[in-house]
Amino acid sequence: MAKRDYYEVLGVDKNASEKDIKLAFRKLAKKYHPDVNKEPGAEEKFKEAQEAYAVLSDEGRRKQYNQFGHAAFENNGAGGPNGFSGFDFSDFDFSDIFDNIFDFGMGGGSFGFSSRGRSNRKTKGRDTLLEMDITFMEAALGTTKEIEITTMDTCPECNGKGGFSEHTCDECHGSGTITGRQNTIFGSFLTKTTCSKCKGQGITYDKTCSKCKGAGRIKIVKDLDVKIPEGVNTGNRIRLSKMGEASQNGGENGDLYVEFNVKKHDFYERIGNDVYLELPITITEAILGTKKDIKLLDSVVTLNVPSGTNSGDKHRIKGKGIKDVNYNSHGDFYVIINVITPKKLSREQKKLIEKLQNTDLSDKTIDKYNKFVKQ
Repeated sequence: MAKRDYYEVLGVDKNASEKDIKLAFRKLAKKYHPDVNKEPGAEEKFKEAQEAYAVLSDEGRRKQYNQFGHAAFENNGAGGPNGFSGFDFSDFDFSDIFDNIFDFGMGGGSFGFSSRGRSNRKTKGRDTLLEMDITFMEAALGTTKEIEITTMDTCPECNGKGGFSEHTCDECHGSGTITGRQNTIFGSFLTKTTCSKCKGQGITYDKTCSKCKGAGRIKIVKDLDVKIPEGVNTGNRIRLSKMGEASQNGGENGDLYVEFNVKKHDFYERIGNDVYLELPITITEAILGTKKDIKLLDSVVTLNVPSGTNSGDKHRIKGKGIKDVNYNSHGDFYVIINVITPKKLSREQKKLIEKLQNTDLSDKTIDKYNKFVKQ
């Protein structure tokens, strides 16, 4: 089967820089390396990417390939019109491109190819996420709440080591990795894998800790006081530094993230940092005007409702909304009037309304509409 174009294999164009070519190969190596991808055809794609990188990463070989294509390296170079010397992959050093290529999301342990071991590097513990339900007022004004979390903590018996009376591992001699050699169609190169005996730590113990069973960590339940900032909203998170899981090899604890879910309020509605309150009043209060006590977030004020008020009228109380969680400013508080029409009237009330109906209470808007109907 004909070979694919090397640029096509790596997914770059012919003007790609050396850095672009290297990044493209690293991406493919992570995806198709046999130690990671066990699907059929993955190893062939990995080898194909290796070959493409070996050619395009070398300035001289890339020039030959650009001019003569695959023929430049066939039959010891006989395919090229000027008889180039054959391309020998055996002297090509892949160690640079494979250095720590698989050191991601694996708890810090080196994996696959590497020019030097990183297994002894202390890694941070895992971050954890906790979702917390809070009331509208707790979010608006801020508060402190005690929570209970279950997490992995450093074993107090062995101080996170996993055992007692430590010795240098006789399998990897303290390096945490085992060096081997892998032969490919391009030659051979060194590989480093995590030592299975010491699990990459470089040390072993005479006695395994009975409390943590050698893990160095135990599951615990603990109480924490969480300070909820004033003004948080649903979806906001806070970070509690080093309150996450303990490291597996003596590094710092991870962080704990708390994400808030704010419950709805019976009367208040939040839009941005503004708060809206619907104020119900009677028809007579709307006609004659009145004074009403308004319960703000942290105080009570008296609102003058003018005579002739209609449903939907809006009153703004500046700066009495919710504090912006990122800035030292507040939203506004809005009172929306809702004139309540009574559904049941006593006989006396009905007579009063009928008397009122016989008086002329129309205004210009009503008069204008009545003239329109009669046209």
